[in-house]
Amino acid sequence: MRWTLKPQPDTIKVKQLAKELSVDTTLAKILVQRGIETFDEAKHFFRPSLSDLHNPFLMKDMEIAVQRIETAIANNENILVFGDYDVDGTTAVSLMSSYLKTIHPNIATYIPDRYEEGYGVSFQGIDFAEDNGFSLIIALDCGIKAIDKVAYATEKNIDFIICDHHKPGSEVPKAVAVLNPKQVDCSYPYDELCGCGVGFKLIQALASKRNQTIEDLIPYLDLVATAIAADIVPMTGENRVLAYHGLQVINSQPRNGIKAIIHQLQKKELTITDVVFIIAPRINAAGRMKHGNYAVELLTEMDFDSAVEFASAIEKFNSDRKELDRAITQEALLQIENNNEQENYTTVVFDENWHKGVIGIVASRLTETYYRPTLVFTKSGEKLAASARSVKGFDVYNALEECSEFIEQFGGHKYAAGLTLLPEQYENFKNKFEEVVAATIDKSLLTPEITIDTEIDLSEITPKFFRIIQQMAPFGPQNMKPVFTTTAVRDNGYGKQVGVDSSHLKLNIIYGSDQKTYNAIGFGLGDKITSTQNDFDIAYTLDENTWNGYTSIQLMLKDLK
Repeated sequence: MRWTLKPQPDTIKVKQLAKELSVDTTLAKILVQRGIETFDEAKHFFRPSLSDLHNPFLMKDMEIAVQRIETAIANNENILVFGDYDVDGTTAVSLMSSYLKTIHPNIATYIPDRYEEGYGVSFQGIDFAEDNGFSLIIALDCGIKAIDKVAYATEKNIDFIICDHHKPGSEVPKAVAVLNPKQVDCSYPYDELCGCGVGFKLIQALASKRNQTIEDLIPYLDLVATAIAADIVPMTGENRVLAYHGLQVINSQPRNGIKAIIHQLQKKELTITDVVFIIAPRINAAGRMKHGNYAVELLTEMDFDSAVEFASAIEKFNSDRKELDRAITQEALLQIENNNEQENYTTVVFDENWHKGVIGIVASRLTETYYRPTLVFTKSGEKLAASARSVKGFDVYNALEECSEFIEQFGGHKYAAGLTLLPEQYENFKNKFEEVVAATIDKSLLTPEITIDTEIDLSEITPKFFRIIQQMAPFGPQNMKPVFTTTAVRDNGYGKQVGVDSSHLKLNIIYGSDQKTYNAIGFGLGDKITSTQNDFDIAYTLDENTWNGYTSIQLMLKDLK
Protein backbone atom coordinates (compact mmCIF):
# COMPACT_ATOMS: atom_id res chain seq x y z
CA MET A 1 0.00 0.00 0.00
CA ARG A 2 1.13 3.54 -0.80
CA TRP A 3 0.16 6.05 1.88
CA THR A 4 -0.38 9.48 0.34
CA LEU A 5 -1.07 12.46 2.58
CA LYS A 6 -3.39 15.00 0.95
CA PRO A 7 -1.84 18.46 0.41
CA GLN A 8 -2.33 20.49 3.56
CA PRO A 9 -4.57 23.53 2.98
CA ASP A 10 -3.97 27.22 3.69
CA THR A 11 -3.77 27.61 7.49
CA ILE A 12 -5.41 31.06 7.43
CA LYS A 13 -8.47 29.63 5.64
CA VAL A 14 -8.55 26.72 8.08
CA LYS A 15 -8.43 28.96 11.17
CA GLN A 16 -11.08 31.28 9.74
CA LEU A 17 -13.45 28.40 8.96
CA ALA A 18 -12.83 26.76 12.37
CA LYS A 19 -13.80 30.04 14.02
CA GLU A 20 -16.93 30.55 11.84
CA LEU A 21 -18.18 27.00 12.45
CA SER A 22 -16.98 26.65 16.07
CA VAL A 23 -15.15 23.41 15.25
CA ASP A 24 -11.55 22.35 15.82
CA THR A 25 -8.89 22.98 13.17
CA THR A 26 -8.66 19.28 12.17
CA LEU A 27 -12.30 19.27 11.08
CA ALA A 28 -11.92 22.67 9.38
CA LYS A 29 -8.84 21.37 7.55
CA ILE A 30 -10.80 18.37 6.18
CA LEU A 31 -13.56 20.70 4.96
CA VAL A 32 -11.15 23.12 3.25
CA GLN A 33 -9.48 20.14 1.55
CA ARG A 34 -12.91 19.39 0.06
CA GLY A 35 -13.35 22.92 -1.27
CA ILE A 36 -15.55 24.13 1.61
CA GLU A 37 -14.07 27.42 2.75
CA THR A 38 -16.96 29.59 4.01
CA PHE A 39 -19.86 29.33 6.42
CA ASP A 40 -22.35 29.34 3.52
CA GLU A 41 -20.51 26.56 1.67
CA ALA A 42 -20.44 24.52 4.88
CA LYS A 43 -24.19 25.11 5.35
CA HIS A 44 -24.91 23.78 1.83
CA PHE A 45 -22.57 20.83 2.46
CA PHE A 46 -23.97 19.75 5.84
CA ARG A 47 -27.60 20.53 5.00
CA PRO A 48 -28.06 19.63 1.32
CA SER A 49 -31.29 21.25 0.16
CA LEU A 50 -33.53 20.25 -2.73
CA SER A 51 -33.67 23.97 -3.55
CA ASP A 52 -29.99 23.65 -4.52
CA LEU A 53 -30.94 21.50 -7.54
CA HIS A 54 -30.41 23.20 -10.90
CA ASN A 55 -33.18 24.17 -13.28
CA PRO A 56 -33.58 21.09 -15.54
CA PHE A 57 -34.17 23.33 -18.56
CA LEU A 58 -30.51 24.38 -18.41
CA MET A 59 -29.74 20.96 -19.95
CA LYS A 60 -29.40 20.94 -23.74
CA ASP A 61 -32.52 19.59 -25.52
CA MET A 62 -34.63 19.48 -22.33
CA GLU A 63 -37.34 21.75 -23.70
CA ILE A 64 -37.50 19.64 -26.90
CA ALA A 65 -37.72 16.40 -24.87
CA VAL A 66 -40.57 17.75 -22.73
CA GLN A 67 -42.48 19.03 -25.79
CA ARG A 68 -42.15 15.65 -27.53
CA ILE A 69 -43.50 13.80 -24.47
CA GLU A 70 -46.35 16.32 -24.11
CA THR A 71 -47.22 15.78 -27.79
CA ALA A 72 -47.20 11.99 -27.26
CA ILE A 73 -49.58 12.39 -24.30
CA ALA A 74 -51.88 14.75 -26.24
CA ASN A 75 -52.00 12.35 -29.21
CA ASN A 76 -52.47 9.28 -26.99
CA GLU A 77 -49.26 7.69 -28.34
CA ASN A 78 -47.67 4.58 -26.85
CA ILE A 79 -44.38 5.35 -25.06
CA LEU A 80 -41.71 2.70 -24.46
CA VAL A 81 -39.28 3.30 -21.60
CA PHE A 82 -36.03 1.51 -22.49
CA GLY A 83 -33.03 1.05 -20.19
CA ASP A 84 -29.89 -0.90 -19.46
CA TYR A 85 -30.04 -4.04 -17.28
CA ASP A 86 -27.75 -2.81 -14.47
CA VAL A 87 -28.81 -0.91 -11.34
CA ASP A 88 -28.57 2.53 -12.93
CA GLY A 89 -30.63 1.40 -15.93
CA THR A 90 -33.32 -0.55 -14.08
CA THR A 91 -33.82 2.16 -11.44
CA ALA A 92 -34.02 4.77 -14.23
CA VAL A 93 -36.65 2.74 -16.11
CA SER A 94 -38.61 2.22 -12.87
CA LEU A 95 -38.40 5.96 -12.11
CA MET A 96 -39.45 7.16 -15.58
CA SER A 97 -42.21 4.59 -16.15
CA SER A 98 -43.77 5.00 -12.70
CA TYR A 99 -43.83 8.81 -13.07
CA LEU A 100 -45.21 8.75 -16.64
CA LYS A 101 -47.95 6.31 -15.59
CA THR A 102 -49.28 9.01 -13.25
CA ILE A 103 -49.97 11.25 -16.27
CA HIS A 104 -50.46 8.85 -19.20
CA PRO A 105 -51.81 5.28 -19.40
CA ASN A 106 -49.93 4.03 -22.48
CA ILE A 107 -46.54 3.32 -20.92
CA ALA A 108 -44.52 0.11 -21.18
CA THR A 109 -40.95 -0.82 -20.25
CA TYR A 110 -38.22 -2.71 -22.06
CA ILE A 111 -34.94 -4.04 -20.66
CA PRO A 112 -32.69 -5.75 -23.25
CA ASP A 113 -31.64 -9.32 -22.57
CA ARG A 114 -27.98 -9.31 -21.49
CA TYR A 115 -27.27 -12.48 -23.46
CA GLU A 116 -29.51 -12.19 -26.53
CA GLU A 117 -29.16 -8.45 -27.13
CA GLY A 118 -26.19 -7.21 -25.13
CA TYR A 119 -25.68 -3.73 -23.73
CA GLY A 120 -27.67 -0.67 -24.79
CA VAL A 121 -30.29 0.09 -27.41
CA SER A 122 -30.95 -3.00 -29.55
CA PHE A 123 -32.46 -3.69 -32.95
CA GLN A 124 -34.71 -6.28 -31.23
CA GLY A 125 -36.00 -3.58 -28.88
CA ILE A 126 -36.83 -1.30 -31.79
CA ASP A 127 -38.56 -4.18 -33.61
CA PHE A 128 -40.57 -4.82 -30.43
CA ALA A 129 -41.59 -1.14 -30.41
CA GLU A 130 -42.69 -1.29 -34.06
CA ASP A 131 -44.60 -4.55 -33.61
CA ASN A 132 -46.48 -3.15 -30.62
CA GLY A 133 -47.30 0.32 -31.91
CA PHE A 134 -44.84 2.45 -29.93
CA SER A 135 -43.98 5.75 -31.62
CA LEU A 136 -41.68 7.14 -28.90
CA ILE A 137 -38.81 5.44 -27.06
CA ILE A 138 -37.19 7.08 -24.03
CA ALA A 139 -33.76 5.45 -23.57
CA LEU A 140 -32.15 5.70 -20.13
CA ASP A 141 -28.54 5.04 -19.12
CA CYS A 142 -27.73 4.11 -22.73
CA GLY A 143 -28.05 5.39 -26.28
CA ILE A 144 -25.28 7.97 -26.63
CA LYS A 145 -23.42 5.67 -29.05
CA ALA A 146 -26.54 4.15 -30.73
CA ILE A 147 -26.21 6.07 -34.00
CA ASP A 148 -27.23 3.17 -36.28
CA LYS A 149 -30.02 2.01 -33.94
CA VAL A 150 -31.62 5.46 -33.78
CA ALA A 151 -31.39 5.76 -37.58
CA TYR A 152 -33.07 2.33 -37.84
CA ALA A 153 -35.89 3.53 -35.54
CA THR A 154 -36.31 6.75 -37.56
CA GLU A 155 -36.90 4.67 -40.70
CA LYS A 156 -39.77 3.01 -38.81
CA ASN A 157 -41.20 6.41 -37.70
CA ILE A 158 -40.19 5.81 -34.08
CA ASP A 159 -38.75 8.82 -32.24
CA PHE A 160 -36.03 8.61 -29.62
CA ILE A 161 -35.30 10.67 -26.51
CA ILE A 162 -31.91 9.68 -25.08
CA CYS A 163 -31.10 10.22 -21.37
CA ASP A 164 -27.49 9.13 -20.90
CA HIS A 165 -24.39 10.03 -18.93
CA HIS A 166 -21.72 7.99 -20.72
CA LYS A 167 -18.98 9.74 -22.63
CA PRO A 168 -20.25 10.78 -26.09
CA GLY A 169 -18.29 9.91 -29.22
CA SER A 170 -17.42 12.45 -31.93
CA GLU A 171 -20.94 12.01 -33.32
CA VAL A 172 -24.21 11.70 -31.38
CA PRO A 173 -27.35 9.90 -32.59
CA LYS A 174 -29.91 11.94 -34.54
CA ALA A 175 -32.57 11.55 -31.87
CA VAL A 176 -35.38 14.04 -31.23
CA ALA A 177 -33.55 15.02 -28.03
CA VAL A 178 -30.27 13.94 -26.45
CA LEU A 179 -30.03 14.68 -22.72
CA ASN A 180 -26.44 14.16 -21.61
CA PRO A 181 -24.59 16.82 -19.59
CA LYS A 182 -21.25 15.41 -20.81
CA GLN A 183 -21.91 16.71 -24.35
CA VAL A 184 -19.36 19.43 -25.15
CA ASP A 185 -22.10 21.82 -26.29
CA CYS A 186 -24.24 21.26 -23.17
CA SER A 187 -23.78 24.05 -20.62
CA TYR A 188 -25.62 22.30 -17.78
CA PRO A 189 -23.81 23.27 -14.52
CA TYR A 190 -23.24 19.67 -13.29
CA ASP A 191 -22.03 16.86 -15.55
CA GLU A 192 -21.57 13.98 -13.10
CA LEU A 193 -25.18 12.75 -12.91
CA CYS A 194 -25.80 9.02 -13.33
CA GLY A 195 -28.30 7.73 -15.92
CA CYS A 196 -31.12 7.67 -13.37
CA GLY A 197 -30.11 11.22 -12.36
CA VAL A 198 -30.53 12.44 -15.96
CA GLY A 199 -33.92 10.68 -16.01
CA PHE A 200 -34.84 12.48 -12.79
CA LYS A 201 -34.05 15.85 -14.40
CA LEU A 202 -36.48 14.96 -17.19
CA ILE A 203 -39.31 14.13 -14.76
CA GLN A 204 -38.42 17.31 -12.82
CA ALA A 205 -38.93 19.27 -16.06
CA LEU A 206 -42.19 17.44 -16.87
CA ALA A 207 -43.45 18.04 -13.32
CA SER A 208 -42.75 21.77 -13.54
CA LYS A 209 -45.14 22.00 -16.50
CA ARG A 210 -47.86 20.49 -14.27
CA ASN A 211 -47.35 22.92 -11.39
CA GLN A 212 -45.75 20.14 -9.36
CA THR A 213 -42.83 21.07 -7.12
CA ILE A 214 -39.70 19.16 -6.15
CA GLU A 215 -41.59 18.09 -2.99
CA ASP A 216 -43.94 16.05 -5.19
CA LEU A 217 -40.96 14.10 -6.56
CA ILE A 218 -39.40 13.12 -3.22
CA PRO A 219 -40.93 9.58 -3.31
CA TYR A 220 -38.80 8.83 -6.40
CA LEU A 221 -35.51 9.72 -4.72
CA ASP A 222 -34.97 6.26 -3.19
CA LEU A 223 -34.39 5.06 -6.77
CA VAL A 224 -32.04 7.94 -7.60
CA ALA A 225 -29.98 7.43 -4.42
CA THR A 226 -29.68 3.71 -5.19
CA ALA A 227 -28.42 4.45 -8.71
CA ILE A 228 -25.93 7.08 -7.47
CA ALA A 229 -24.54 4.63 -4.91
CA ALA A 230 -24.33 1.71 -7.34
CA ASP A 231 -22.79 3.65 -10.24
CA ILE A 232 -19.98 5.09 -8.05
CA VAL A 233 -20.42 8.64 -9.42
CA PRO A 234 -18.91 11.61 -7.54
CA MET A 235 -20.73 12.39 -4.30
CA THR A 236 -20.69 16.12 -5.02
CA GLY A 237 -23.12 18.80 -6.22
CA GLU A 238 -26.53 17.51 -7.29
CA ASN A 239 -25.54 13.88 -6.67
CA ARG A 240 -24.93 14.69 -3.01
CA VAL A 241 -28.28 16.49 -2.67
CA LEU A 242 -30.19 13.66 -4.39
CA ALA A 243 -28.38 10.91 -2.43
CA TYR A 244 -28.85 12.72 0.90
CA HIS A 245 -32.61 13.08 0.44
CA GLY A 246 -32.94 9.68 -1.25
CA LEU A 247 -31.38 8.01 1.79
CA GLN A 248 -33.98 9.71 3.97
CA VAL A 249 -36.71 8.15 1.79
CA ILE A 250 -35.01 4.72 1.99
CA ASN A 251 -34.92 5.04 5.79
CA SER A 252 -38.48 6.36 6.21
CA GLN A 253 -40.84 5.47 3.34
CA PRO A 254 -39.09 3.38 0.67
CA ARG A 255 -41.07 1.92 -2.21
CA ASN A 256 -42.29 -1.64 -1.68
CA GLY A 257 -39.49 -3.22 -3.74
CA ILE A 258 -36.72 -1.65 -1.67
CA LYS A 259 -38.69 -2.23 1.53
CA ALA A 260 -38.96 -5.93 0.59
CA ILE A 261 -35.15 -6.16 0.20
CA ILE A 262 -34.36 -4.47 3.53
CA HIS A 263 -37.31 -5.34 5.78
CA GLN A 264 -35.50 -8.20 7.50
CA LEU A 265 -32.36 -6.20 8.27
CA GLN A 266 -31.65 -5.43 11.91
CA LYS A 267 -30.12 -1.99 11.13
CA LYS A 268 -32.24 0.98 12.09
CA GLU A 269 -30.64 3.38 9.62
CA LEU A 270 -29.03 2.47 6.31
CA THR A 271 -26.02 4.38 4.98
CA ILE A 272 -24.93 4.79 1.38
CA THR A 273 -22.51 1.89 2.01
CA ASP A 274 -25.47 -0.34 2.89
CA VAL A 275 -27.13 0.69 -0.39
CA VAL A 276 -23.94 -0.27 -2.27
CA PHE A 277 -23.52 -3.66 -0.56
CA ILE A 278 -27.10 -4.72 0.26
CA ILE A 279 -29.65 -3.11 -2.07
CA ALA A 280 -27.65 -2.62 -5.30
CA PRO A 281 -26.24 -6.19 -5.66
CA ARG A 282 -29.72 -7.67 -5.34
CA ILE A 283 -31.16 -5.36 -8.01
CA ASN A 284 -28.14 -6.12 -10.18
CA ALA A 285 -28.47 -9.88 -9.66
CA ALA A 286 -31.76 -9.97 -11.57
CA GLY A 287 -30.12 -8.64 -14.74
CA ARG A 288 -26.98 -10.70 -14.24
CA MET A 289 -28.57 -14.08 -13.59
CA LYS A 290 -32.03 -13.93 -15.18
CA HIS A 291 -33.45 -10.75 -16.69
CA GLY A 292 -33.48 -7.05 -15.76
CA ASN A 293 -37.30 -7.10 -16.04
CA TYR A 294 -37.39 -8.78 -12.61
CA ALA A 295 -35.69 -5.72 -11.10
CA VAL A 296 -38.12 -3.31 -12.76
CA GLU A 297 -41.12 -5.39 -11.64
CA LEU A 298 -39.76 -5.42 -8.08
CA LEU A 299 -39.10 -1.66 -8.03
CA THR A 300 -42.52 -0.73 -9.46
CA GLU A 301 -44.63 -3.28 -7.52
CA MET A 302 -47.45 -1.59 -5.61
CA ASP A 303 -48.33 -4.58 -3.40
CA PHE A 304 -45.88 -5.33 -0.58
CA ASP A 305 -46.56 -9.08 -0.38
CA SER A 306 -45.94 -9.43 -4.13
CA ALA A 307 -42.75 -7.36 -3.74
CA VAL A 308 -41.56 -9.78 -1.03
CA GLU A 309 -42.08 -12.67 -3.46
CA PHE A 310 -40.05 -10.86 -6.16
CA ALA A 311 -37.36 -10.01 -3.59
CA SER A 312 -37.03 -13.65 -2.46
CA ALA A 313 -36.63 -14.79 -6.09
CA ILE A 314 -33.97 -12.11 -6.59
CA GLU A 315 -32.27 -13.21 -3.34
CA LYS A 316 -31.85 -16.65 -4.93
CA PHE A 317 -30.36 -15.03 -8.06
CA ASN A 318 -27.94 -13.16 -5.79
CA SER A 319 -26.84 -16.37 -4.02
CA ASP A 320 -26.27 -18.06 -7.38
CA ARG A 321 -24.33 -15.01 -8.57
CA LYS A 322 -22.02 -15.19 -5.53
CA GLU A 323 -21.25 -18.87 -6.18
CA LEU A 324 -20.56 -18.21 -9.85
CA ASP A 325 -18.29 -15.21 -9.35
CA ARG A 326 -16.29 -17.12 -6.72
CA ALA A 327 -15.77 -20.09 -9.05
CA ILE A 328 -14.94 -17.99 -12.13
CA THR A 329 -12.51 -15.80 -10.17
CA GLN A 330 -10.59 -18.94 -9.14
CA GLU A 331 -10.49 -20.15 -12.76
CA ALA A 332 -9.28 -16.74 -13.94
CA LEU A 333 -6.52 -16.59 -11.30
CA LEU A 334 -5.36 -20.06 -12.39
CA GLN A 335 -5.35 -18.93 -16.05
CA ILE A 336 -3.08 -15.97 -15.17
CA GLU A 337 -0.63 -18.34 -13.43
CA ASN A 338 -0.71 -20.94 -16.22
CA ASN A 339 0.06 -18.21 -18.78
CA ASN A 340 2.88 -16.82 -16.58
CA GLU A 341 1.24 -13.38 -16.68
CA GLN A 342 1.65 -12.47 -13.01
CA GLU A 343 4.13 -9.69 -13.88
CA ASN A 344 2.14 -8.13 -16.74
CA TYR A 345 0.88 -4.55 -16.70
CA THR A 346 -2.64 -5.80 -17.47
CA THR A 347 -4.93 -8.74 -16.81
CA VAL A 348 -6.80 -10.02 -19.88
CA VAL A 349 -8.48 -13.43 -19.47
CA PHE A 350 -11.06 -15.37 -21.48
CA ASP A 351 -13.18 -18.49 -21.26
CA GLU A 352 -16.14 -19.06 -23.55
CA ASN A 353 -18.10 -20.77 -20.76
CA TRP A 354 -17.89 -17.96 -18.20
CA HIS A 355 -21.27 -16.46 -17.31
CA LYS A 356 -21.61 -13.06 -18.95
CA GLY A 357 -23.59 -11.74 -16.01
CA VAL A 358 -20.68 -11.87 -13.55
CA ILE A 359 -17.62 -10.96 -15.64
CA GLY A 360 -17.73 -7.37 -14.34
CA ILE A 361 -17.64 -8.58 -10.74
CA VAL A 362 -14.83 -11.03 -11.60
CA ALA A 363 -12.84 -8.17 -13.18
CA SER A 364 -13.19 -6.23 -9.91
CA ARG A 365 -12.13 -9.30 -7.90
CA LEU A 366 -9.02 -9.81 -10.06
CA THR A 367 -7.90 -6.21 -9.45
CA GLU A 368 -7.90 -7.04 -5.73
CA THR A 369 -5.20 -9.69 -6.39
CA TYR A 370 -3.31 -8.11 -9.29
CA TYR A 371 -3.79 -4.37 -8.97
CA ARG A 372 -3.82 -3.34 -12.65
CA PRO A 373 -6.24 -2.62 -15.56
CA THR A 374 -8.29 -5.77 -16.09
CA LEU A 375 -10.56 -7.26 -18.77
CA VAL A 376 -12.57 -10.45 -18.44
CA PHE A 377 -13.91 -11.93 -21.72
CA THR A 378 -16.54 -14.53 -22.45
CA LYS A 379 -18.41 -15.70 -25.55
CA SER A 380 -21.54 -13.78 -26.49
CA GLY A 381 -23.21 -15.12 -29.63
CA GLU A 382 -20.66 -14.97 -32.45
CA LYS A 383 -18.52 -12.39 -30.64
CA LEU A 384 -16.53 -12.06 -27.43
CA ALA A 385 -17.77 -9.63 -24.79
CA ALA A 386 -15.70 -8.16 -21.97
CA SER A 387 -16.02 -6.06 -18.85
CA ALA A 388 -13.11 -3.75 -18.09
CA ARG A 389 -12.08 -2.36 -14.71
CA SER A 390 -9.25 0.03 -13.96
CA VAL A 391 -7.10 1.17 -11.05
CA LYS A 392 -7.28 4.59 -9.42
CA GLY A 393 -5.77 7.26 -11.64
CA PHE A 394 -5.74 5.31 -14.93
CA ASP A 395 -8.30 5.96 -17.70
CA VAL A 396 -9.19 2.56 -19.16
CA TYR A 397 -11.64 4.15 -21.64
CA ASN A 398 -8.78 6.08 -23.28
CA ALA A 399 -6.64 2.92 -23.37
CA LEU A 400 -9.46 1.06 -25.15
CA GLU A 401 -9.70 3.89 -27.69
CA GLU A 402 -6.03 3.24 -28.53
CA CYS A 403 -6.97 -0.39 -29.27
CA SER A 404 -10.12 0.43 -31.26
CA GLU A 405 -8.79 -1.13 -34.50
CA PHE A 406 -9.43 -4.55 -32.91
CA ILE A 407 -12.75 -3.70 -31.20
CA GLU A 408 -16.25 -3.95 -32.65
CA GLN A 409 -17.97 -1.76 -30.05
CA PHE A 410 -17.11 -0.23 -26.67
CA GLY A 411 -18.37 2.32 -24.17
CA GLY A 412 -18.16 3.30 -20.54
CA HIS A 413 -16.23 5.48 -18.12
CA LYS A 414 -12.70 6.16 -16.92
CA TYR A 415 -12.75 3.23 -14.48
CA ALA A 416 -15.26 0.79 -15.98
CA ALA A 417 -16.14 -0.11 -19.56
CA GLY A 418 -17.58 -2.84 -21.74
CA LEU A 419 -16.65 -4.00 -25.23
CA THR A 420 -17.19 -6.63 -27.90
CA LEU A 421 -14.79 -7.96 -30.52
CA LEU A 422 -14.49 -10.78 -33.03
CA PRO A 423 -12.87 -13.99 -31.68
CA GLU A 424 -10.02 -13.80 -34.21
CA GLN A 425 -9.05 -10.35 -32.85
CA TYR A 426 -8.72 -11.47 -29.20
CA GLU A 427 -4.94 -12.10 -29.21
CA ASN A 428 -4.28 -8.93 -31.24
CA PHE A 429 -6.34 -6.89 -28.80
CA LYS A 430 -4.75 -8.53 -25.76
CA ASN A 431 -1.22 -7.76 -26.99
CA LYS A 432 -2.12 -4.20 -27.99
CA PHE A 433 -3.84 -3.46 -24.66
CA GLU A 434 -0.79 -4.68 -22.74
CA GLU A 435 1.44 -2.55 -24.96
CA VAL A 436 -0.72 0.60 -24.55
CA VAL A 437 -0.98 0.28 -20.75
CA ALA A 438 2.73 -0.53 -20.33
CA ALA A 439 3.62 2.60 -22.33
CA THR A 440 1.17 5.01 -20.69
CA ILE A 441 0.55 4.03 -17.06
CA ASP A 442 2.45 5.74 -14.25
CA LYS A 443 4.05 2.68 -12.61
CA SER A 444 3.21 3.96 -9.12
CA LEU A 445 -0.50 3.49 -9.98
CA LEU A 446 0.07 -0.28 -9.94
CA THR A 447 0.38 -0.15 -6.15
CA PRO A 448 -2.90 0.44 -4.26
CA GLU A 449 -3.04 3.87 -2.64
CA ILE A 450 -4.51 5.01 0.64
CA THR A 451 -5.21 8.73 0.51
CA ILE A 452 -4.96 10.18 4.01
CA ASP A 453 -6.73 13.39 4.93
CA THR A 454 -4.60 14.30 7.93
CA GLU A 455 -2.56 13.05 10.88
CA ILE A 456 -4.26 13.24 14.29
CA ASP A 457 -3.73 12.27 17.91
CA LEU A 458 -6.16 9.60 19.11
CA SER A 459 -7.17 11.93 21.94
CA GLU A 460 -8.83 14.19 19.33
CA ILE A 461 -11.48 11.51 18.69
CA THR A 462 -14.30 12.80 20.88
CA PRO A 463 -18.04 12.11 20.47
CA LYS A 464 -18.47 15.62 18.99
CA PHE A 465 -15.59 15.05 16.53
CA PHE A 466 -17.11 11.74 15.42
CA ARG A 467 -20.61 13.24 15.15
CA ILE A 468 -19.40 15.96 12.77
CA ILE A 469 -17.50 13.39 10.67
CA GLN A 470 -20.74 11.39 10.39
CA GLN A 471 -22.57 14.52 9.21
CA MET A 472 -20.23 14.70 6.19
CA ALA A 473 -22.11 11.68 4.78
CA PRO A 474 -23.24 10.47 2.31
CA PHE A 475 -19.72 9.48 1.33
CA GLY A 476 -18.52 8.54 -2.13
CA PRO A 477 -15.99 9.58 -4.80
CA GLN A 478 -14.67 13.14 -4.18
CA ASN A 479 -16.27 13.06 -0.73
CA MET A 480 -14.82 9.89 0.76
CA LYS A 481 -15.04 9.11 4.45
CA PRO A 482 -12.06 10.91 6.05
CA VAL A 483 -8.97 8.75 6.50
CA PHE A 484 -6.65 9.53 9.41
CA THR A 485 -3.18 8.43 10.36
CA THR A 486 -1.67 8.21 13.84
CA THR A 487 1.99 7.34 14.33
CA ALA A 488 3.78 5.28 16.99
CA VAL A 489 0.79 3.54 18.56
CA ARG A 490 1.01 0.27 20.51
CA ASP A 491 -1.18 -2.74 21.07
CA ASN A 492 -1.97 -3.47 24.71
CA GLY A 493 -0.90 -7.10 24.25
CA TYR A 494 -4.36 -8.52 23.62
CA GLY A 495 -4.35 -8.09 19.83
CA LYS A 496 -5.45 -11.20 17.95
CA GLN A 497 -6.47 -12.63 14.61
CA VAL A 498 -10.23 -13.17 14.32
CA GLY A 499 -12.70 -14.58 11.82
CA VAL A 500 -13.28 -18.12 10.58
CA ASP A 501 -9.96 -18.13 8.70
CA SER A 502 -8.16 -15.70 11.06
CA SER A 503 -8.02 -13.18 8.22
CA HIS A 504 -9.05 -10.16 10.33
CA LEU A 505 -7.10 -8.26 12.99
CA LYS A 506 -8.59 -7.06 16.28
CA LEU A 507 -6.50 -4.68 18.40
CA ASN A 508 -6.80 -2.60 21.55
CA ILE A 509 -4.58 0.36 20.80
CA ILE A 510 -2.84 2.66 23.30
CA TYR A 511 -1.12 5.90 22.42
CA GLY A 512 1.56 7.95 24.14
CA SER A 513 1.02 8.43 27.86
CA ASP A 514 -2.78 8.19 27.37
CA GLN A 515 -4.01 5.18 29.35
CA LYS A 516 -7.22 4.92 27.30
CA THR A 517 -7.49 1.95 24.91
CA TYR A 518 -8.98 2.39 21.44
CA ASN A 519 -10.85 -0.52 19.91
CA ALA A 520 -9.66 -1.25 16.33
CA ILE A 521 -10.55 -3.79 13.66
CA GLY A 522 -8.74 -4.44 10.40
CA PHE A 523 -10.66 -6.59 7.91
CA GLY A 524 -8.28 -8.65 5.81
CA LEU A 525 -5.28 -7.52 7.87
CA GLY A 526 -4.90 -10.69 9.97
CA ASP A 527 -1.44 -11.44 8.57
CA LYS A 528 -0.18 -8.09 9.95
CA ILE A 529 -0.34 -9.38 13.54
CA THR A 530 3.48 -9.62 13.56
CA SER A 531 3.74 -5.88 12.82
CA THR A 532 2.11 -5.07 16.18
CA GLN A 533 4.98 -6.35 18.38
CA ASN A 534 6.55 -2.85 18.54
CA ASP A 535 5.30 0.70 17.89
CA PHE A 536 3.51 1.01 14.54
CA ASP A 537 1.63 3.57 12.43
CA ILE A 538 -2.02 3.17 11.45
CA ALA A 539 -4.26 4.47 8.66
CA TYR A 540 -7.96 4.27 9.53
CA THR A 541 -11.47 5.62 9.34
CA LEU A 542 -13.97 5.95 12.18
CA ASP A 543 -17.18 4.03 12.70
CA GLU A 544 -19.56 2.94 15.44
CA ASN A 545 -19.49 -0.50 16.98
CA THR A 546 -22.44 -1.82 18.99
CA TRP A 547 -21.81 -4.79 21.26
CA ASN A 548 -24.16 -6.07 23.98
CA GLY A 549 -26.19 -2.87 23.72
CA TYR A 550 -23.15 -0.63 24.22
CA THR A 551 -22.09 1.63 21.34
CA SER A 552 -18.54 2.94 21.01
CA ILE A 553 -16.34 4.58 18.39
CA GLN A 554 -14.17 2.05 16.57
CA LEU A 555 -11.06 2.55 14.44
CA MET A 556 -11.52 0.80 11.09
CA LEU A 557 -7.95 -0.01 10.09
CA LYS A 558 -7.11 0.29 6.40
CA ASP A 559 -3.41 -0.53 6.85
CA LEU A 560 -0.63 -0.49 9.41
CA LYS A 561 3.14 -0.35 9.14
